[in-house]
Amino acid sequence: MLAYFLRRLFALIPTFLFASVIVFSAVHLIPGDVIDMMLSQNDIGANRKSKDQLIQALGLDQPMHLQYLRWLSGIVTRLDLGTSLWTQQSVTSLIFERLPTTLYLGTLAIGFALLIAIPIGILSAVRQDTAADYIGRSIAITALAVPVFWVGTMVVVFPSIWWGVAPTTRYVAFFAEPWLSFKQMAIPALVLGIALSGITMRMTRTMVLEVLRQDYIRTAWAKGLDEGTIIRRHVMKNALLPVITIIGLQVPLVLGGAVIVEQIFVLPGMGQLLLEAVSQRDYPLITGIFLFVGSGVLLINLVVDLSYGLLDPKIRQG
Repeated sequence: MLAYFLRRLFALIPTFLFASVIVFSAVHLIPGDVIDMMLSQNDIGANRKSKDQLIQALGLDQPMHLQYLRWLSGIVTRLDLGTSLWTQQSVTSLIFERLPTTLYLGTLAIGFALLIAIPIGILSAVRQDTAADYIGRSIAITALAVPVFWVGTMVVVFPSIWWGVAPTTRYVAFFAEPWLSFKQMAIPALVLGIALSGITMRMTRTMVLEVLRQDYIRTAWAKGLDEGTIIRRHVMKNALLPVITIIGLQVPLVLGGAVIVEQIFVLPGMGQLLLEAVSQRDYPLITGIFLFVGSGVLLINLVVDLSYGLLDPKIRQG
């Protein structure tokens, strides 16, 4: 198992380097010039310098490849993602300041998605071509088709119009008041969780149907085992391997949805920080957020691979 883990870990290094090149290059292709934006803000410090001096002060006068190497060396040697062009704060500190909110939202959203998707997917497969199956498939298609921004907007607008109830805009941290924080985060997480549940629901149904057709399941039925025992002991372990992969792949979708949900529900997370950075063309902050999230996705995929090895010995022995 250790050799399998080391192989998967070393395989992440070229992937990380390739992702860093793509992120750094793509961010600098965003239309707009941060220097012009700074000079247009009538900032006293910016007005004292000419445009060329400001470019030099921010380190944007060097060729792109030198900027990239300087940025990458800071990450490798000091785990330093750079400094915000506007606030001069460490990108790492800004990310970790907003990270708990997004992690809380994402964890709840994935939890809600699994609570919705797995039971409905299993029921839909076990009761194939019945009313329960048709309803389950309709729920999955609806979750896939309806955009998260529309659901979030309707959740905010309709209760305000009909009952005069609007979500609070004062964010409460989890460790400050856990129950109040959960009540505030439950609706945004449910909105995001519904959007994530569609693909998991469909995958769960497909894999359970495939496992139910296997010979060892027919043998279990022939031995007189009840349906609940067959589902728990024989179907779930084999059917959920691809579902685990889907859960790992949903992490970037969580961030993408968090950008929208945090903006709608006024949550101070990484999604809102990313929008602010893009609007200000804050290149170090944008690249830092994307690389941080990309590294998180790589680590989660590593955990998914390791879970495959734990659940299926043939994988780690291959």
